[in-house]
Amino acid sequence: MVRLLPAVVVLVLVSGCQAAAPSTPAPTTYELPPRQVRPDETALKLPPAKNGDTEFTLIGLAAGLPSITGSHTEFPATGQFVRLRLVITNTGTSSVLFDTKRQLLVDDQGAAHPPEEQAMLIKRQPGQFDLGHGVRVEFDLYWDIPKDRKPVTLRVFGGPTITDMKNANGTDIKL
Repeated sequence: MVRLLPAVVVLVLVSGCQAAAPSTPAPTTYELPPRQVRPDETALKLPPAKNGDTEFTLIGLAAGLPSITGSHTEFPATGQFVRLRLVITNTGTSSVLFDTKRQLLVDDQGAAHPPEEQAMLIKRQPGQFDLGHGVRVEFDLYWDIPKDRKPVTLRVFGGPTITDMKNANGTDIKL
């Protein structure tokens, strides 16, 4: 037993002193899994655009929708529904009061359309909310535009910030 003790001590020391395997560096970006595009939607590959402290990334577009269906009703369009899927991120140092009703869809004849309030309610999309520092939110916006028009631009308003309390000037994103 006394002869085994030095051998055990040597084994413990050798195993404890072995060099640790080199670790791989931590990734510098989040690896989000890809998701299937909805059947009536076209995936958009547009660069992000900023308005104030809010970054906008448009990821999906559906146009020409004759109606929408919610949990309790089907709602026909006066013209056609247009749906944009977007991701917004607060890149500033404080929160931003974000208002979905300010986001305007500009059609091919230059008319600017506010989101369709009933469609937004039926599809249970957010209205006005506090977008905290570093927070990212993904949601849909709906508009009802004339059947003979095409959506060409989204005019976005990120919300009041410390440096721009009125947020009067939007940023246009070509579709």
